[in-house]
Amino acid sequence: MHVLVTDPIADSGLQLLREAGHTVETAYNLRNRALLEAVADAHALIVRSGTEVTREVFEAASSLRIVGRAGIGVDNIDIDAATESGVIVANAPEGNVRAAAEHTVAMTFATARSIPQAHARLTGGEWAKGEFLGTEVNDKTLGVVGFGRVGQEVAKRLGNVGMHVVAFDPYISEDRADQLGAELVDTLEGCLSRADVVTIHTPLTDETEHMIAGEELAELEGGYVVNCARGGIVDEAALAAAVEDGILNGAAVDVFAEEPISADNPLLGVDDVVVTPHLGASTAAAQENVAVSTAEQVLAAFEDEPVQNALNAPSVDESSFPTIEPYIDLADTAGKIAVQLFDERVERVEITYAGDIADEDVDLVTASALKGVFQPLEWQVNAVNAPRVAEQRGIDVTESKTHQAEDFQSLVTVTVASDGTSVAVCGTQFASSDSRIVRIDGYRVDAVPYGHMLVAYNDDVPGVIGFIGTVLGEADINIAGMFNGRETIGGEALSVYNLDDRVPDSVLDELESDERIVRTKDISLDNGG
Repeated sequence: MHVLVTDPIADSGLQLLREAGHTVETAYNLRNRALLEAVADAHALIVRSGTEVTREVFEAASSLRIVGRAGIGVDNIDIDAATESGVIVANAPEGNVRAAAEHTVAMTFATARSIPQAHARLTGGEWAKGEFLGTEVNDKTLGVVGFGRVGQEVAKRLGNVGMHVVAFDPYISEDRADQLGAELVDTLEGCLSRADVVTIHTPLTDETEHMIAGEELAELEGGYVVNCARGGIVDEAALAAAVEDGILNGAAVDVFAEEPISADNPLLGVDDVVVTPHLGASTAAAQENVAVSTAEQVLAAFEDEPVQNALNAPSVDESSFPTIEPYIDLADTAGKIAVQLFDERVERVEITYAGDIADEDVDLVTASALKGVFQPLEWQVNAVNAPRVAEQRGIDVTESKTHQAEDFQSLVTVTVASDGTSVAVCGTQFASSDSRIVRIDGYRVDAVPYGHMLVAYNDDVPGVIGFIGTVLGEADINIAGMFNGRETIGGEALSVYNLDDRVPDSVLDELESDERIVRTKDISLDNGG
């Protein structure tokens, strides 16, 4: 596989990819057409914050499987376009969490005690001891905007030096905040009005851009703002004015709306604003961690394994993967069989989990089932974009779980339906690699889902199976296995034949010419010859 790396990462990550036998190309500072040309034959793209991965990039990269962001922020990647193209986007959120949190804490103390300003005066020959009166953080209130991984680590550290913590994050539960000794507040304004120091830890989105501007800064009167998250969340002109006018005592900023910043950025001209050039993740350990984590996720994508930090694809906890792994391919296969047995337009897809598997995180299995349903329809689909494809085409998808699984430990059923008609295919796993289809449309079978299959609905009368075998034999089609199911003696039966070759339409017509055979279907799966 060809891996294109367009922003510098630690050599340990590159070496991991090369040791796995992949070609690694490093090409930094690519822009516009040069980037589109370079990514055209890439199977993976690794970036940091310097490369803009736009819709045009995905359109130019037909072989691309994954974009790995060596870091946490992905505002430089068009995730919607990636999803539509079936490309995984994964970041490395854990690798630089500690570094970002520590830099935030350092910037908090730096602005509260005017450390850089005092340093500059002293190295300039001035002993300005009486001109700097700092603020102690003990018994002060820390407002944390965005209570994710970094925000939580900052809260732990500053909480341990005596700060009271209030947090604003609509996506965090009160229980989690309580566990970390933080009080969850309902509004941004409520967080700012109570805080002496505010630290920011949200991604940059349409909702968060300029989320904190003049009106919000006024709520923090006499306090400090620390932003080591993403530039653009805080209105830089408003922040500069608030500090310069004395509304705020100071600010510390590591990230900017445009990077590198221009010489006329308003924050550069204010004495009580501490600035650093996006150093939050700039530690040797952090760079090593994110490089290795990103490389490992690229390797997982190449092996069709779950990508742990995928942002636009179902993922699963590493400890849970061995339990659900056998059902990923089984659900895909059940989906393929169901849709090939279905003669109507697909309007609904239902995936039902029964037995032990109902206790597991099955998002990845559901995505695989959808992929199985859609692939025989010749749609460009994979587990990444299958849910989006269903949404775009107006197909309702439902997932249900039950602990009742008949005589099996676990069952996965994929049903495709439209108004008034449906086909259901049910599968199970007998051992770690022994998948079986055990029910089709209510008929109990025991079929090995492999290669080419013939499904025949026929009257349950003597001679039918012999007739089918004769017709297939005359067509030089070998039967590898046969499984028969029926509802009642003398009623309708269903037979499944594993075959070495596909069944031509002419042979299907010959079979259906017999009045004892209701209908037949030739099923082709991707796991056979």
